[in-house]
Amino acid sequence: MPVIWDYDINELKKTKSGRLLILERMINYGVYESDKEKISLSEVKKNWEKLNIEPSRRALFKLLIWR
Repeated sequence: MPVIWDYDINELKKTKSGRLLILERMINYGVYESDKEKISLSEVKKNWEKLNIEPSRRALFKLLIWR
């Protein structure tokens, strides 16, 4: 489970905007090896236009996902 220290993760998972925030945090700040959850490629593709991702990361992900 991703660690988000400033929010209650269980409450975030209940809403669409909360799930997007979790996904953004996982992309922008990384995923720990101890996390059981991985970044879902299908979720990233589905929400690509809605995600607030750091510009350099966005360019890298765009290159990796849509070569």
